[in-house]
Order: sequence, then C-alpha cells, then structure tokens
Amino acid sequence: MDNKIENKFSWKIKELKPSATLLINKKVAEMKAAGEEIINLSVGEPDFGTPDFIKDSAIKAINEGFTRYTDSSGIRELREAICKKFFHDNNLVYTPEQVVVSNGAKHSLFNIFLAICDEGDEVIIPRPYWVSYPEMVKITGGKPVLCRFDDKYRFDIEHFKSLVNKNTKAVILNSPSNPSGMVYSEEELKKIGEIVLKNQILCISDEVYEYFIYGGNRHISIASLGEELKNLTIVVNGVSKTFSMTGWRIGYLAAPLPLAKIISDIQSQTTSNPSSVSQKAALAAIFSNPSGIAPIIREFETRRNFIVENLDKSIKFIKPEGAFYLLLKVENLNSLQLSKKLLEEEKIATVPGNDFGIEGFVRISFAVKMETLKEAIARINKLAKKYDEKS
Repeated sequence: MDNKIENKFSWKIKELKPSATLLINKKVAEMKAAGEEIINLSVGEPDFGTPDFIKDSAIKAINEGFTRYTDSSGIRELREAICKKFFHDNNLVYTPEQVVVSNGAKHSLFNIFLAICDEGDEVIIPRPYWVSYPEMVKITGGKPVLCRFDDKYRFDIEHFKSLVNKNTKAVILNSPSNPSGMVYSEEELKKIGEIVLKNQILCISDEVYEYFIYGGNRHISIASLGEELKNLTIVVNGVSKTFSMTGWRIGYLAAPLPLAKIISDIQSQTTSNPSSVSQKAALAAIFSNPSGIAPIIREFETRRNFIVENLDKSIKFIKPEGAFYLLLKVENLNSLQLSKKLLEEEKIATVPGNDFGIEGFVRISFAVKMETLKEAIARINKLAKKYDEKS
C-alpha cells in the first residue's frame, strides 16, 4: 500500500510555487530574529498606518455587536458605496448586485479564475506580472500564457494579438503594474480593447494601485472605454494599498451580473463572507475624501524620484509611473544572484525578477521611510560598483 501523503495531492498543486514575496518576508523575519539587521524592500505593503477614523469605525462595529455573518457578497451599504466610488473615480456605472466584496483583492482574483477556467482554458498574462497570477490560473485548472514585453518593457500588444486563439478565455491587465510601475495609456487600452472585443474574450483589470500615479500620468479603467467592452470586463480593486489596510483583507470586484452572481455563489460555499468588522472599516475608508491620501501619494512620488536620481549610473532600471515598486538590474548578475548578494552582502531583501517573468532584474519596494531608503540605495550602489569593477 502506498502510504506517502504526497501521492494523495491533487495534480493541480504538485507544481504550485509558494508566493515569492511572502517567502522572502518570512526569511527576513527569521534573520531579524537571529539578530541581523535587514532592510526589507521585498514586501508590497505601505509603511503608513491605517488611519484612525477607519480603526475607530471597526471598534464601533465590534462594540455594537456587528460580528455575525453578512451577505456572502458583502453588506449592501458597502457595495452601494463601492458603486459610488466607481462612478465618481472611474466613470463606471454598476449596481450593488454586480459587486462582490471578498477577503482581499487576491481572493477576488481567485474567485474570478475559479468561475471562468475549465481545463485547458488559456489566460493571457503580460510580462512582467505579479507572481500570483500564473499560480492562481493553474490552481483553478487553466493554463497561463505569458505575453512578452517590448523594448520599452511595456505590454507587447502585437504579441498579445498573436496569442489569442479558440482556447483563450481572458487577458489580465494590471495598471499601475506590480512589479514595473507601468501605467497603461488610453491609446494602449483602446488597442487592447479592440482585440478583446474582436475575439469576445474576458478582460480582468486589476486596479488595486489606481491612486498611486506619478509624473502627470493618469489611471484609466479599460471598462470605461465603452459599454460593450465593460460587459466583457471584470474590474478588481480593494482598500489594502490605498488606505494601508493590508491585514484587514477587503477587496472587491465589479462584473457583468451573471458572472457576479456566480462568484457570489462560489464565495457563499467557501468563505461565506468577508469579515464583518473589516467591511465596516472598508465602508469608512471608501466614504472618505480621496484627497486625504494626497500627501501619502506625494511622499511616494518623492521616494520614487529620489531612487531614480540617485541610483548608480551602472544600474539599469525601469522608471515606475505608478505603484511603489522599481525593477533594477546590475550587469553580470542574474536575478537570483543579485537578490542573494544583496541579502547576504548588503543585508537588503529584494524579490528576484524571474518570479515576475523578467530575468536579470530584482524588484524593490519603496514603501519604507526615506531615511531607510537612502541607506538602502547607498548599499545597492556599493554592490553595483563592486560588480561593475569586476566586469
């Protein structure tokens, strides 16, 4: 009798990769516990605390006993507030029935793939991509198809066009992008939209970094470019990044009504509903004036500008237009070598670019205090000079 537990695993998860960012974060915690001082530039988490008015709303909910099950899609007043947000910020009209609130935007994405992917269905993912996209598609039975980037490290739309076939179910967009910080222009979105419409595939638009925009760029939701395109688009967002609420685990999506209903049914049979208390906190966040986060966005732009102005000239990098990440490259080192040497020699934690589908680069997060960032860039420059001299 075969008594190895591994032989009982589903074939779908046997090649599953754990989250690279969470693994590195765990390694950093272990090194810090051992007494090492590490600068952690690996984690995608704002360094600002959750605003007090949001925390107060959660405390009030607890004190009032709002601690029971809610609708599987989330409380109606939160879904109504999300609809108002979509209309005000994105020029999108949705009804509360088209909105599903989940346990983080990551959960929203997983629910989508679970709802749309059958065995052999293909989901096109532009490189560089967030590490979890391909793994989610594989877990739910689909096949991730990676689209290359052009010579400017942007979505190669012509390659995308060539990849679409009878098995293509959807394409994923992420703007602003994790890990590159790329922001899709209206012209790019229109070209992508034409391909989506011509082939009648779905478009999954991950817009969780929408407010983190720099240098005069602006966020445009592809769903706002026409009703026909909107009817093929699922928009994903959340409160984690904008309001420094990563641990509260509230994300949401808006979709065509039949798909939203299916996703709500999936959620009712899995997690039941998002945290009741976190929903009240999210309601306070979404009802707040977006101008309140303007100083935080300015601070992130200041940090971005500091990095691009102070990296050593030998370092190649992709200047981010949004989000709070930057991809950089040191000649003569591949992604794993660079990440390993930064951690071992300079005590800086980064994420290897090959986990994002872009070999040679590492991703750094500038969601750290400026004092920490200055020290980190000095150490990165020191390592770059050392290996530039060896070339």
